[in-house]
Amino acid sequence: MNKILIANRGEIALRIMKTCKRLGIQTVAVHSEADEHLPFVKYADEAYVIGPGPVLQSYLKADDIIAIALKVGAGAIHPGYGLLSENATFARKVRDAGLKFIGPDAETIELMGDKIASRMKMKEAQVPVVPGTDEGVASLEEAIEAAAILGYPIMLKASAGGGGIGMIRCENEQALSQHFQSVKNRAKAYFGDDVVFLEKFVENARHIEVQIFGDDKGNIVHLFERNCSVQRRNQKVIEESPSPTLEKEVAQRLYKAAVAAGKAVDYRNAGTVEFILSENDDFYFLEMNTRLQVEHPVTEEVTGYDLVEWQIEVAKGNELPVKDQQQIKSSGHAIEFRIYAEDPVTFMPSPGTIRSMKWNENVDVRVDSGYEEGGNVTPFYDPMIAKVIIHGNGRQEVISKADEFFNSFSIEGVKSNIPLFQKFIGSKGFENGNYNTNVLAEWLKTEKEEVEK
Repeated sequence: MNKILIANRGEIALRIMKTCKRLGIQTVAVHSEADEHLPFVKYADEAYVIGPGPVLQSYLKADDIIAIALKVGAGAIHPGYGLLSENATFARKVRDAGLKFIGPDAETIELMGDKIASRMKMKEAQVPVVPGTDEGVASLEEAIEAAAILGYPIMLKASAGGGGIGMIRCENEQALSQHFQSVKNRAKAYFGDDVVFLEKFVENARHIEVQIFGDDKGNIVHLFERNCSVQRRNQKVIEESPSPTLEKEVAQRLYKAAVAAGKAVDYRNAGTVEFILSENDDFYFLEMNTRLQVEHPVTEEVTGYDLVEWQIEVAKGNELPVKDQQQIKSSGHAIEFRIYAEDPVTFMPSPGTIRSMKWNENVDVRVDSGYEEGGNVTPFYDPMIAKVIIHGNGRQEVISKADEFFNSFSIEGVKSNIPLFQKFIGSKGFENGNYNTNVLAEWLKTEKEEVEK
């Protein structure tokens, strides 16, 4: 594995390349015409244009990507996150071409990508799942009948969905009737599968995920948890580890359940088991993400391990770098903030050219960015500009560093959510750590009411 093709773009492609460079591995970038001048293209040892801007004509052209890997003599493909990372067909094609896919087996991706099938698998492994339908609901009438049994509010979800896409909360039968067909249509458009199911909505829940790793030798370990409850439109914007206010005993049960989930599917490489926790600390399996997470740097900061290096070692067929759970320790506290080119109030994307991007480099932070000054944030892709990851001895130290950093951080040329973070990190709801998935929406509502007074 002396040369790896990264089938992705932006900050994650660049982040993977940096680990490869440290390990003496050559890197190959594939990029769209729209991304020609981005840093990851310049940083790679080799770079090849794959098509025009739209993802269907570039980053999702699986056969073309594999052909380039074979042509240039790459021995493996790293899919990053998003795009083709959880595409079982792509993983299978990579394997069939004689290349290493740096991720779990195609069969595992396929199983865990089907939320209904994964629910059933977790039930078999005695991992708690959210009360819901164990089969797809084919008609609105069937959905209404099931919802009446579960009790409102419910979540209407695409079985093949992910990233907050293809899911909506329904407070009553009227809302379910209103959204049923649109969620099916959205699922079909985004995932090629219109199967939907219902889950009971857990009120005032926290969203906690556990990082796991497995190898070909049957070793599976966890690398602790991340709290991902600060969300907008069901998508994460702030993640932290350890999770504030999480009782130690509950955390231990979460870790045990996550490892059990991994063992149930003979998991290999990096994966994340996501849970929701109720107000009384009951927890339920939500989904398993069969890839590296956007928020993986949070875990890297508290454990000191390079998760991409672990991925590469496992893909080579080696044992986990650390297979004894007792040797894996968490130190201090880390928080990640996702910086988006978007309106900080409406969250609508704000494409454009980044004229300047500046921050106080004397503040001890990690900035993983896919852009530099002069870079174009196009409407073709997710508008995330960067991730700001801050580590410290304790949570209050991290929040203080964050406050100092965001007061010096500015991006010109596009709107960004920096103003949101500048205010939100000092809010009572976030600062005390006792928050749930409603925290950002409630804070925004309060801010709006203050402005309107």
